[in-house]
Amino acid sequence: MRIVSGMRPTGKLHLGHYLGVLKNWVNLQESNDCHFFVADWHALSTSYEDKLNLRLLGRELVKDWIAAGIDPDKSTLFVQSAIKEHAELYVLLNMITPLGWLERNPTYKDQLAQMEHKEIHTAGFLTYPVLQAADIILYQADIVPIGEDQKPHLEITREIVRRFHHLFGCEVFKEPKEMLTETSRLPGLDGRKMSKSYNNAIFLSDTPEEVWQKLRGAKTDPQRVRRNDPGNPDVCLVFDYHKALTEDAVVQKIDADCRAGAIGCVDCKKICAQSIERLLEPMRERRAKLDDAKIDAIVEKGNDAARKEAAQTMEKANEAVFEISCDI
Repeated sequence: MRIVSGMRPTGKLHLGHYLGVLKNWVNLQESNDCHFFVADWHALSTSYEDKLNLRLLGRELVKDWIAAGIDPDKSTLFVQSAIKEHAELYVLLNMITPLGWLERNPTYKDQLAQMEHKEIHTAGFLTYPVLQAADIILYQADIVPIGEDQKPHLEITREIVRRFHHLFGCEVFKEPKEMLTETSRLPGLDGRKMSKSYNNAIFLSDTPEEVWQKLRGAKTDPQRVRRNDPGNPDVCLVFDYHKALTEDAVVQKIDADCRAGAIGCVDCKKICAQSIERLLEPMRERRAKLDDAKIDAIVEKGNDAARKEAAQTMEKANEAVFEISCDI
């Protein structure tokens, strides 16, 4: 199956990104034709004022992908802005997409409320689902891995495809289906959503010392004062990390020992740090073998492959729009 998915280059990737997205990508590439792209134009939809070095951040994003297990020999890795057909198809789709579809998008309303501190009342932010649709259908995606909250976006994509076919009488694009993936609920070290802006994240590129310094200050059961006090793992943030990263048998023992007051929070955190280290150490080793020149070569190869596919799709789309011909 052709799988298409992207990620915005807005900073370092953390454990939440790995568990919520990258782990799934790594599995998908083993038996599917995967296209993963750096969504740098999408980053501008909410961060255009932040003066981000998108080229540098995009390169670092790809490094994190490969370190996490994405294989450029199995997956096509490319940069959105390097493929101008994304913008070309975006323009065509904007011409036919009803304004009401975008204004009723629940994610649009939610993000407007959540990002009151930013000026995002822009055409780019309103129409980013149209650009997202172009990203997906440009490569004739069969499947798009998404979380439950992204279902409205993919439905807009399908509606746009149907409208295009109805208006121009030609079947140019596939209607992509969603692959619902379990979104990681791993919290940040302070209990809020894990985010670099909250300074509460463990990054995939962190050293063992950095991981421990961050983890040792993480919240635990607030009712537990002394080491031998019975604890409640259900309200302990560190136990959430254990459930996501530690072997099941060890998790069960920690649960029982905590409730019995047989293990202290520091010892529990040390076990958690070991679990995180087992995940991150291979990533560091893979990342150490990557330099900028190697990443640029990988991305340019992916850009070339993506560009050829995008050009073929745009040729069909332009013929449908400007020649009203279905002989394609």
